[in-house]
Amino acid sequence: MMMTDMPALLKRLEKGGIVVPNHVKKAMIKVDVSDFTDYDVEPFFADRPIPFIETDEGGIKTISAPHMIVTLLHHLELSEGQEVVILGAKGGYIAALIAIIVGENGRVRLLDPSQLAVEHVQSRLTHWPTVESRVLEAVEIAPVAFPGDLNRVLITGQVRELPEWLSSRIVDGGFALVPLGNTAGQHLMKIERQSEEMLSTDLGPVSFGPVDVKDSETGPMNPDELADLLELTMQTCEELEMIDEQEANALLDLIASLRQLPADLPPPGDGGIPMSEHPMIQLMWEASPSFLRLWPMLQMMLHPNLAQPGAVDWNEDEDNDDFNFDEFKR
Repeated sequence: MMMTDMPALLKRLEKGGIVVPNHVKKAMIKVDVSDFTDYDVEPFFADRPIPFIETDEGGIKTISAPHMIVTLLHHLELSEGQEVVILGAKGGYIAALIAIIVGENGRVRLLDPSQLAVEHVQSRLTHWPTVESRVLEAVEIAPVAFPGDLNRVLITGQVRELPEWLSSRIVDGGFALVPLGNTAGQHLMKIERQSEEMLSTDLGPVSFGPVDVKDSETGPMNPDELADLLELTMQTCEELEMIDEQEANALLDLIASLRQLPADLPPPGDGGIPMSEHPMIQLMWEASPSFLRLWPMLQMMLHPNLAQPGAVDWNEDEDNDDFNFDEFKR
């Protein structure tokens, strides 16, 4: 039976320690995530991100895992009538949730550097009159004829800094939520204007893919190369005494499975195999919960969603290192 019960998912998130405000809960129950992707939504109800577009060059963009969506909406401190700017499409799902929360007197302006992502969003939000979407020339370049004063800004992909054209427009008391860092990992930062100062609050480590789907189109890696890389990572973890027997066995099994894949298997992004269906990606995805503690060593290679407080088998008593992993990317 498909696990697509939103109230049950939200209860699991709360049990896992995630704050789920009532207005966020109501919005997530009202908006159907399957309206924003043609991919299987069942993983979403196991607290995992799900794809919404895939490029011919192998880039994938996802709708964030539920625990991350709830976390973002909680920290945005939204109220009716607000205008919110979102940089990064997320399939249009987060924009729809925010539109519900801010109501008919509010407005949501969604920006994304990808024409493909914006076309997807526009096709899914045809009946959402308070949401507008447009293509950005680049993350660091201000769009033409864009409103001057901003109160709430949400960036849903990795950036190294808050673009100046956004920070300069945030009004006193307004703020941006931004995953600041490099592709290996970021910290979710609340950057708030107080008078003439911009004050930053660290809300914790996260792992987002880049805003622009083109930046996720990395070079291909065959199964043996990935297995070699995992072996090196495992050796390093053993030298640092940061791996236990169960984790080591899980990595060894994964490495063995990768080496059993056909030698002529096209790398991810090639050969006509959808990225989400590629055997290498599926093996990594299935094995990812077994090495949560090793994530700092592995996140240079890929970003599976390892912290899943909304998953059915989530154990709130386990040591989860307070990581909020969002994106699955190579």
